Amino acid sequence: MANKAYYYSVPPTVRNFLNYQSTIKNKSEKTVDQYCLDLRLFLRFIYCEQNGIAATDEEQFNEIDISQIPESFFRTITLDIAYSFLSFCRTERDNQEKARARKVSCIRAFFKYLKLNHIIDDNPMINLDSPKLKKSLPKYLSVEQAQALLMSVSGPNKERDYCILTFFLNCGMRLSELVSLDYNKIKIENDSASIIITGKGNKERTVYLNHACVAALRAYMNVRPKDGVIDKYALFLSNRLKRISPKTVQYLVDVYLDKAGLGDQGYSVHKLRHTAATLMYQTGQVDLLELKEILGHESLNTTQIYTHLQNSKLKAAVDANPLADFTKKQTDGQ
Repeated sequence: MANKAYYYSVPPTVRNFLNYQSTIKNKSEKTVDQYCLDLRLFLRFIYCEQNGIAATDEEQFNEIDISQIPESFFRTITLDIAYSFLSFCRTERDNQEKARARKVSCIRAFFKYLKLNHIIDDNPMINLDSPKLKKSLPKYLSVEQAQALLMSVSGPNKERDYCILTFFLNCGMRLSELVSLDYNKIKIENDSASIIITGKGNKERTVYLNHACVAALRAYMNVRPKDGVIDKYALFLSNRLKRISPKTVQYLVDVYLDKAGLGDQGYSVHKLRHTAATLMYQTGQVDLLELKEILGHESLNTTQIYTHLQNSKLKAAVDANPLADFTKKQTDGQ
C-alpha cells in the first residue's frame, strides 16, 4: 500500500489507522485500500462543510488537500455530519445500501481507533446506524445449468478452465480465494483430498475436495507448465506463466456462460459460489454450521440466507399445487 499515491493523500493519523487495520486487525489489502478511499472522501466532505465549499463541485472537491490536517480536526466531527455525509453519498454519488453500509463500518472502526489511542475523548460514532440492507435470495444455477456450463469448456486451456469451474461449483470458493490457491497447499491421500484456502482477513481454512475436483485437478496438473513459471507455487497460471488474475477468471467464466446459453441472465463468478452452497444445502446432508465453515463465513447470519432460499423453494412447491388457485364458489342461500 505504501506505493499507492492515495495513501499519502490522507493525514498521518489515518495512515496510522490503516497500518493498524493491516498489521493488527489483519484486514486484507483490498479492505485497507477501500478504508483509505472512504476516509479520504469523508474528510474532504467535512472540510467542504466547515469551509463553505460546494461538495458537488467534483473537480474542486478532488483537489482538496487533507494530508496535513491536525489531530484536533477529528475532535470537531459530529454524528450529524456523518449522517450528512451518508446522505451526500446517496444523492450525489449514487451509493447504494451496501456501499453506504461499508462506509459506516469504516467510520465506526476509525473512530474506535481514535478513542482507543486517546486522540478523541468521546466517540461520536458509537451510535452511527448502518443503512438497512435489502434482503435478496442468492441467484444460482440449477444442476442441469451447472452441467451445461462444465460441458461448454473447450480450447487450449480446457483442462485449466474446467478445473477452475469445477472448484467454483463444488467448493464454493470466492474469486480472490481461487486465484490465490497454491498447489503445494493441496493434499491427496488415498480417497481423501483437501486444500488450504486463504479467505477474508487472510484466515485459512481447509476444504475437502470431492471426486470431481480431484479428477479435474489431476487432468490439469498433467498439462500445467513446469518450465519458465514466474509464480512458482500458483495453482492456476495465465498464458504468461504468472498467477492467473481475477479479471482473467471473470472473463473466462463469462465466455463459458455465453457458450452454455446462460449469458445475460445475471450469472457471474460469485453466482457459482452461490450455486455450490445452494446445491450442498439442498441435499439435506450439510447443516448450516458445516456450510459456514466450507464457505468461510465469519457469522452464521451470513450463511442463513440459504435457509431462506430453502423456505422459498418450499413455498414455491406449495404454490405449484394444482389446487393452489381453486376456491369453492359460494352459492346464494348457503
